[in-house]
Amino acid sequence: MSSPQPAPVSARKVILDCDPGIDDACAIAFACGHPGLDLRGVTTVAGNVGLPQTTANALSVLEFAGFPDVPVAAGSPVPLLRPALDALRVHGESGLGHARLPPPRARPLDVGATDLILDAIGASPGEITLVATGPLTNIALAVRRQPSLASQVAQFVNVTAAAEFNIAADPEAAAIVFGAGWRVTMVGLDATLQARVSPVVRERLAGLGRLGSDLLLPSLRGYGADGATAARAGRPGGGPGGSLGPAGPAGEGPAVHDVCALALVAEPGLFGCWPARVEVETAGRWTSGMTVTDFGAPPEACNALVATSVDAARFWDTVIGAWARLPVAQAGS
Repeated sequence: MSSPQPAPVSARKVILDCDPGIDDACAIAFACGHPGLDLRGVTTVAGNVGLPQTTANALSVLEFAGFPDVPVAAGSPVPLLRPALDALRVHGESGLGHARLPPPRARPLDVGATDLILDAIGASPGEITLVATGPLTNIALAVRRQPSLASQVAQFVNVTAAAEFNIAADPEAAAIVFGAGWRVTMVGLDATLQARVSPVVRERLAGLGRLGSDLLLPSLRGYGADGATAARAGRPGGGPGGSLGPAGPAGEGPAVHDVCALALVAEPGLFGCWPARVEVETAGRWTSGMTVTDFGAPPEACNALVATSVDAARFWDTVIGAWARLPVAQAGS
């Protein structure tokens, strides 16, 4: 097996805050493989599954991808104020669906997620993009501890949509993050549901060695069907508006929401984005956890750049190309 290649000098430094999770795992693999990204750390939060499992999954995926030296720090096991939600119906007990990776050999850092985020960004102000694909608890704790974080990141990117799981899991944290004074680049369902794992895409994944056979294909098999069912029944864990990877009409296949966030960082031209004002509802009896997006807000009031479209064909060429660069995707790996 060949050794991972170092990131190019021009690659964008990234810290990924996540809750692996099927599409989080796919996103970690993408960040490891894309030449335009330099993954400087992974922080974990409770969300799709509990914190011990999200942390173990992050470590396992990094080792499987051939990047065991990327530091991993565990974060918050619970939301700021509310009881914890999970998405076990969507991601399975392990968080990785039908995929079965070896348990990690490494352990997370002794320092917590907030320390890793603040220390890394503080040491390289203006250089690191912070990407959040899970509940925003860790990010809110970091902003509360050091409000200047908002001015030190190169960019903050978040995957979200109305009633989407990551917001609903900790609305108070999301409200803190969206009100922190930075411009949030927000990737919602309008964009992510345009790039689904179709049968044609699955055929391409089958050519990615053990990455395809051991992680991508088994984890994505059945991903979303249970989430859509749960959402229609009004149960927690149904995902973003009942769409956390739904099969979609005519068997379109699931969406890989979290991969979209990192693809936007790596290749912004894949997405169409518009400025907007985004607020998070925390008090509504029926609407708590929803985001309210105003594309008609005056420029000075806009706190977000919202992705609403994606070039799906180029997206999949980019994503599969990044995955194909990983040692575990090579023939005979």
